[in-house]
Amino acid sequence: MNTEQTTVRAIVRSLEGSSAHVEVEHGGCGRCHEKGGCGGQQLTQMFCAGPKTFHVENDIGADVGDRVVIAIAPGSVSRIANFAYIFPLTVTIVGGVLGASFGGDLNAMIGAGIGLCASFLYVIIRSHSNIGNLSERPHIISRS
Repeated sequence: MNTEQTTVRAIVRSLEGSSAHVEVEHGGCGRCHEKGGCGGQQLTQMFCAGPKTFHVENDIGADVGDRVVIAIAPGSVSRIANFAYIFPLTVTIVGGVLGASFGGDLNAMIGAGIGLCASFLYVIIRSHSNIGNLSERPHIISRS
């Protein structure tokens, strides 16, 4: 198992208490072609035309304009990606199967739609809450 943190360079754009809003210089960690890479860099370049800004913990007290290195715990990127993509897909399929068990294609489509909407709502609520291990959240580890 890989114990190395995933890091990316960013610029601090604003501060909010003990956290900061940073703009990532490159989308993803840049390890797309390495073993265990998730391909996030190609995905962000394909779908995100504007700057990529994120809310991160500012453990070192970086100031606005500082170039910093952001880190996230090993394995957390793949866990988050699985939660954001595989969970809704699974719930949608389960909803479709349950709907089909009540008979007909229309019920299957309704069940799948309800499953998809419910899973997206759950993912959104969970991503905006403070649930999870604090050590796995993105945080500033150094100035670069």
